Amino acid sequence: MFMTNQMSRLRPVFAWAALGVLLAAGVAQSATALRETGSIQSPDAKTAQQMFADAPDGVDPIVTGPVSAAFKQRQKAANCDTAVWPNIPATCYPD
Repeated sequence: MFMTNQMSRLRPVFAWAALGVLLAAGVAQSATALRETGSIQSPDAKTAQQMFADAPDGVDPIVTGPVSAAFKQRQKAANCDTAVWPNIPATCYPD
């Protein structure tokens, strides 16, 4: 009888703890999704998918030739190294 009484007191504590863990996991997942989207582009910005419509499988934003330091900074600011097709900003490609 004593053990059953003690467990019935702890059940709500465990339920609230489980709810708190689920809530924290949901918040962490939402924060990660927001961080992955990167910067918000203007609606008139040309996307890589529009620029390379003839490449349905995508085009990597890897530049193999010489580029300016300003271009490298633009790529870094636009998070080009983590961009995934078709959500690659046009600034990731040289002019």
